Amino acid sequence: MRARRLHDLSPRKIVAELDRHVVGQAKAKRAVAIALRERWRRQQLPPETAREITPKNILMIGPTGVGKTEIARRIARLADAPFVKVEASKFTEVGYVGRDVDSIARDLVDAALRLVKEERRARVADRAAAAAEEKLVDLLVGHPPADGSPLEGRERIRRDLAEGKLEGREVEIEVEDDRTPQISVMTPQGVEEMGIDLPGMMPGLFGGPRKKRLKTTVAEARPLLVDREAGALTDEATVPSEAIRRAEESGIVFLDEIDKIAGREGKGAGPDVSREGVQRDLLPLVEGTSVKTKHGMVKTDHVLFIAAGAFHVSRPSDLIPELQGRFPIRVSLDALTEADFLRILTEPEHALPKQAAQLLSADGIEIVFTDDGLAEIARAAAEVNGNLENIGARRLHTILETVLEEISFAGPDAAGARIVIDRPYVERALAALVRNRDLSRFVL
Repeated sequence: MRARRLHDLSPRKIVAELDRHVVGQAKAKRAVAIALRERWRRQQLPPETAREITPKNILMIGPTGVGKTEIARRIARLADAPFVKVEASKFTEVGYVGRDVDSIARDLVDAALRLVKEERRARVADRAAAAAEEKLVDLLVGHPPADGSPLEGRERIRRDLAEGKLEGREVEIEVEDDRTPQISVMTPQGVEEMGIDLPGMMPGLFGGPRKKRLKTTVAEARPLLVDREAGALTDEATVPSEAIRRAEESGIVFLDEIDKIAGREGKGAGPDVSREGVQRDLLPLVEGTSVKTKHGMVKTDHVLFIAAGAFHVSRPSDLIPELQGRFPIRVSLDALTEADFLRILTEPEHALPKQAAQLLSADGIEIVFTDDGLAEIARAAAEVNGNLENIGARRLHTILETVLEEISFAGPDAAGARIVIDRPYVERALAALVRNRDLSRFVL
């Protein structure tokens, strides 16, 4: 779905949109819907008042595979907001080798940069495509066919291009060699990957961007030319400043596995002594601080942080008090039941069975899922989750792949077949694993 402007998204509409992709979890949907709407409300206030209003960060508590990440990702798409998902367990305290928490802000700016570029280029897409087509006409006029047959002018070439008759013709285009060396450097915060743009740093010495000639087909040259023309039609110089503004005003950071860093020193934390240190490093980022990026300074005061964790072993109260206070909205997500699994298989627009049917149709195989077949898949997923580790809706992927394994392996050899996935079919496909519980522990 195309992103909408915030003023069009009431909390009720946001929840309705989330319902199209995520089953259940009404409390979590309401919480993120309110948080998103409050962003728009803050933007309507006078600047001196808006500066004082901080986002109501959310802590989602619930087992894996129940929709925490998907809710956050869908919210970002709805609001057309820069979004990054990071695992809190990947970060280390300052002084330890590893990723530092400031890289979250840098990743967010990079995400905003891609978003702004895509939006600006989408606005000039038609003009860029027309300009690229004219460039192709110019190239083809200067390169007659290899068989020596005469070309009948630009209009004939333009018509043949529109009809797709020249897609395999070879042309030579000039492209910029924008590769920059990547080196790892040790900083006080750990190891960071840095691209060193020497031509950009010393343009007088290197004489501007390097160019190279590339021989390719019309089909492969077209997107390169469209991209080049789109860049020429947009104001690339203002992209970084716009990206930083978007990251500051509408950025969303999803902090997954925050329960893995929950713990206090002196509470039996064992060898992982940096967990509280990571929390203390995260605190200024969540509270609001300025982080230096290669595009400029970015402030995190109004970035929305959504943290999530299963909290099987630890509890939210095991987080340091200062960090707890920065996540005032807490919602519990429910474990998925057999009925939920059936809804996940049938209700979403891009439900797993629909995806599987479309994929196999590429090999000319028609797959039909019956109601009792889907019910049996849901029942099997709930049973395996109950007997083994509960991994939520991710179990449906495993069950469905096991059911469709023989069909997927047959591929084009089964072209033209129409296969009905009903309850007996599912039971046969899972029979060996159901009989051998030791094997199902590793396979399912």
